[in-house]
Amino acid sequence: MNRRDFLQSAVAGAIVSAAAPDAAAAATKTIGIQVGAVSFVDEGVEKVLDVFQKEAAVNAVFVATFTYGRGIAGRQVPGQPLPDHGKQEYDTDTFKGGSYTKIHPQYYKDTVLQDFRAPDFGDYDVLEAVLPAARKRGMKTICWFEDVWARTVPKVEQAQEKHLDGSNATTLCFNNPNYKNWLLGTVEDYSRSYDIDGIMWGSERQGAFADLVGASPGGGGGNGLRLTCFCQFCERKARERGIDPARAKAGFQALGTLLQSSRQGKRPVDGHYVTVWRLMLRYPEMLAWEMLWTDSLRETYSAIYNKVKSIKPSIGVGWHIWHNNSFSPIYRAEQDLSEISKYSDFLKMVMYHNCGGERMAGYIRNVSSTLYGDVPQQELLDFHYRVLDYKEEKSLAEIPKAGLSADYVYREAKRAREALNGTKTQLWPGIDIDIPTGRNSSKSTPDGTRDAVLAAFKAGSDGVILSRKWSEMKTANLSGAGAALRQSGFA
Repeated sequence: MNRRDFLQSAVAGAIVSAAAPDAAAAATKTIGIQVGAVSFVDEGVEKVLDVFQKEAAVNAVFVATFTYGRGIAGRQVPGQPLPDHGKQEYDTDTFKGGSYTKIHPQYYKDTVLQDFRAPDFGDYDVLEAVLPAARKRGMKTICWFEDVWARTVPKVEQAQEKHLDGSNATTLCFNNPNYKNWLLGTVEDYSRSYDIDGIMWGSERQGAFADLVGASPGGGGGNGLRLTCFCQFCERKARERGIDPARAKAGFQALGTLLQSSRQGKRPVDGHYVTVWRLMLRYPEMLAWEMLWTDSLRETYSAIYNKVKSIKPSIGVGWHIWHNNSFSPIYRAEQDLSEISKYSDFLKMVMYHNCGGERMAGYIRNVSSTLYGDVPQQELLDFHYRVLDYKEEKSLAEIPKAGLSADYVYREAKRAREALNGTKTQLWPGIDIDIPTGRNSSKSTPDGTRDAVLAAFKAGSDGVILSRKWSEMKTANLSGAGAALRQSGFA
């Protein structure tokens, strides 16, 4: 080899070596997107996958396999602007929900929940349709299902939670054998019937105490009688832990009466915060009941994880962690990642920046009429910014219109990544693309998507999941994720 050839070879080798870390990182990053069956039916499997790869270098498709809700299935939410793809009409008359895969009865022998097939597309099986095309492209397929049921499911009442007043809730109980066995049967069905790469399940719920004080962006809490769960299975589990169900119920009834009065603008003599604490001290069973509910969810995670791993260890198993983690210190305290990581290959931590401003404002409005009724709302928001470690967010009047910032995504991802260090669990933040918001609230933009994805990777995330569903996303905003990937060297 002459001197010139040697130098050229050496330079080329140096370039390859310098590029190798980015190439290796790109190969290990999960770029996922959530998508429902309706998108493949409306637009065609190949076309949808083409768009995903072209616009955002997607390498993992999170297919909505079961839900009765519109959050991850169906076309655009009625009343919201239709996206620039798919059928230009709402599916109000045709969306029903349920399982978008075939039901193999041998896996559901130990539960009364057996008739839950979605009628939306006849005998269409979304996994049978998508798996071969995704595999051919080198894309992973993850079954994505959620804890959302309908009253119309035959015999569902035998699996539902019980309110404090003894009536049935619409939600299902993790301690009820019918629901536990359905969940385990479902993941066994997915694992044995299809050549999938992963399973993700999500439950956007919390325990009775957090619900009662309205510690979420949604509804403002109950009246003390519509709380869950107080079924025979939960009460038996409580007694095994040394918790007196009668004492817990008495505490929740007393707290419910207090908070109902608070929402009507009546201030207790010692104020809202002090009086709530007085009841918590008098009835410590309330917090014990909250932890019982949380532990029951964790046990469900563990049971699902172990079931899948006993069938096919290579299938990845992980969880969708509700957006309430970004607002409520109570809920965040219950999401102990060092514990959850023991039975998690990955976590989709929801970090929906765009709709996050509107949701944070809703949360503040809720808890400002209960636990923090003595604190002006802006001061209460400032308190939450401080304890949640958010530095660059807008005022209460501005956040619905501004959304949360990319810095919020960075801080949340960095915190989660640090909490997971030393574990095998990968962090895949959920990034908001066109999740519906109010008419005057923040809307997604290509730049906003790009900045959020960049922030997630800057914080050391192992990937991202573009959310909530393709059928509500605009193509340009999806392209913002692709721009971030190219800028980061991951595409």
